[in-house]
Amino acid sequence: MSLRYLDLSDSESESDLIDDYALETVTESSELQSSGPQDSEDDEDDVSSTLDSAGSTTEGEESVVSFPRFSDAGSVASSATSFTYNPSSVSSSSSGDPDQDQLDLIQVTPELHASLYKQEYGRTLNSSSDSYRLPADDEEMDRLHRQHKIVERVMGRYPAPLLAILQSDVVGEKRAIDLGCGNGDWIREIATDFPNCSVVGVDLIPIPGDIAALPQNVWTEIDNVNLGLSHFYNSFDVVHARLISSGVQNYRRMIDEIAHVVRPGGLIELAECDCFTYDVNHNRIDATPDEISPPWWPRWLSFFREAIRFGGGNTEAANGLHTWVSNHPAFENVVYEATYFPVIPARDHDQNDPLLSNMKVVLLTLMRGGRPALLKRGHSEETIDTLEYNAVREINESNSPMFTRLERVYAIRNNTVVGPVP
Repeated sequence: MSLRYLDLSDSESESDLIDDYALETVTESSELQSSGPQDSEDDEDDVSSTLDSAGSTTEGEESVVSFPRFSDAGSVASSATSFTYNPSSVSSSSSGDPDQDQLDLIQVTPELHASLYKQEYGRTLNSSSDSYRLPADDEEMDRLHRQHKIVERVMGRYPAPLLAILQSDVVGEKRAIDLGCGNGDWIREIATDFPNCSVVGVDLIPIPGDIAALPQNVWTEIDNVNLGLSHFYNSFDVVHARLISSGVQNYRRMIDEIAHVVRPGGLIELAECDCFTYDVNHNRIDATPDEISPPWWPRWLSFFREAIRFGGGNTEAANGLHTWVSNHPAFENVVYEATYFPVIPARDHDQNDPLLSNMKVVLLTLMRGGRPALLKRGHSEETIDTLEYNAVREINESNSPMFTRLERVYAIRNNTVVGPVP
């Protein structure tokens, strides 16, 4: 069956990502501010420009708006290993504190680099985690970049507390970490906006592109967050994780670990999608993988959710974020936001808005990227072809509005001493 996809080469330019974008967003309360939309073309501008436009949300209320060196793939792993392209640029401890556990820093050679990947069903995937099943190739990196810019445009570059927390005139005094840094957009922006801050990115694969072009205050670790974060304890002022739950086996436990990683007075920011579809009134559109029939995009997502769970990933984290963080003794000033992004926009939305076309590229590329997970689950090529073909047609042609929901929580680490992570 021939699938009809958007031609990525005809998609809007990066500058189009910064245009105004009408979203179904409702704020129920306001007090704490979240920094507002940031133009993607202005990455080099001073972060003070981000402070000038801000939305608001009341704290405590809701708004709807390493193992010891790599060996063969599949080896038993523990967390305390860092891999860097420039070992001399970092300390011998992942935390930057010589009193912390010492780590074995090794340079990523071409041979080691190649061992981090595997080929499955025509796509390149990471070789060290069977839970995270999305690709690790150029097409996926482009999708992550577009996704980052869309989220940033709609929700703002940073939560407002981050700006004060990371400001410092002392080099290396403040530290930020991105768990599941993907293509590295977030760590690049943090490192540029806060040049005195030390920034760490953790992912299953190296950041793509020219590592030498990264800001000097950035270094990366190739690791699996499922193996633990003990080598990062009490080391960071900001901990960020966005859209990684499909590869996290126990998200609630990861929050317990993050409570040890972030320093008192520091900030955590977590954001996840629940992999469901919503109608124009923000009611969930139910669909299960028990049949192959309309609605097609919700149907495809139901198959994708099942494939994530089959691989050991988490599909419930988005719905649990607010409760887990609010009930955790280590966090206070908890802010929850839910934002609905259009899959099929409502009729009163500007149909020529460039962000709509970029959103469409992200969704259709996600379907292509999700194919290995569905095949691994045991679904036939014919079944997946049918789902994809009809979902693409629905997204391109349907007049029935559909939305996907991103849930975000950010909170401040208090001074409560918490016990060991079970």
